Amino acid sequence: MQIPISQRARNVSPFLAMEVMEKAKALEAAGRNIIYLCLGEPDFATPSAVVEATHQALDQGATSYTHSLGLAELRDEIVRHYRRRYAVKIDPEQILVSSGTSPLMLLLFSVLLEEGDELILPDPGYACYPNFVRFAGGVPVSLRTDPGNGFQPRASEVEAAITERSRGLLINSPANPAGSVLSGSELESLAKLPLPIISDEIYHGLTYEGEEHSILEYTDHAFVLGGFSKTFAMTGWRLGFLISPRECVRPLQALHQNFMISANHFVQLGGLAALQHCDEDVKRMRKLYDLRRRQLVKQLQTLGFGIPFMPKGAFYVLADARHIDPDSLRLALDILEETGVALTPGIDFGEGTEGFLRFSYASPLEKIDEAMQRLAEYLRERGKLPGE
Repeated sequence: MQIPISQRARNVSPFLAMEVMEKAKALEAAGRNIIYLCLGEPDFATPSAVVEATHQALDQGATSYTHSLGLAELRDEIVRHYRRRYAVKIDPEQILVSSGTSPLMLLLFSVLLEEGDELILPDPGYACYPNFVRFAGGVPVSLRTDPGNGFQPRASEVEAAITERSRGLLINSPANPAGSVLSGSELESLAKLPLPIISDEIYHGLTYEGEEHSILEYTDHAFVLGGFSKTFAMTGWRLGFLISPRECVRPLQALHQNFMISANHFVQLGGLAALQHCDEDVKRMRKLYDLRRRQLVKQLQTLGFGIPFMPKGAFYVLADARHIDPDSLRLALDILEETGVALTPGIDFGEGTEGFLRFSYASPLEKIDEAMQRLAEYLRERGKLPGE
């Protein structure tokens, strides 16, 4: 008997960063030495204060369901964090805590979108955004962005893309895959557009040049996705939050009650410890990321890759590799097979970065240096190394 697969499931395209990683894992299992520069995952251990708080929580039996919006003390701490960091006032009842930002995106798009409604997404952008939109019945509208603006949307470009079916604009700053950061004036301009802003702020805390801003500094009519995975090196803990306008909280909560119930009790207490005790850990990690960022950009430029702008946040560098091969997936797989260096193809993030490769510097400097040596040999063998 053949089991039918829903069209909704068929519409979800593979996540190429994961496809490359899984290919790399298979090569590693066969004995190859692999360097992973494809993952958006910190290589640092979770801060000890988080681990200790979680151990204590488990010892004290914090394994029950919690309020569907999240623990009150964690939501109160998120409120304090936004007041300290951005001088904005939010209410704990506007916050929904869940097991990472991915389920929150699915819930949010389900609340905002009727079948056929549109959500404007910058191209390039996080590979999974369009799949979340489509799965919720919406239509992702790709907005091609300019590398001269760090692949970030300009308000005038967004305004020209708005139709009667537009239900929001999704922005990401610091950005994946570009590493660019929207300025306060750019956010203010976007906030004046006649549609809700969904601001993915998961990389906040990892900005190396200039000042990062939250969209909530410029409008109350916005949704903020935030979490602990990147800044606090807590990817596997699966903990995120959504800040919502008041009128949308109740439908979001009802969906969360039905589909997720609540985030893990003891993990939420780990998140509380992260906000209360881990500022110095974040400063230490940010300093090392910054060192890697500068070194990697310099090395890539020496190897002849085009760097259209200096990334200022997150832990990614987008490098133009069209002079080597305009097919970024083919190139990434060939580099992996020939050198053991795992990279993410630019096409994963949209047509705007086909021919680019994304390099993650969430890896130790010695690994980055070794990867660059392998790439230099790869390019030399193909006559693509500058000066040779």
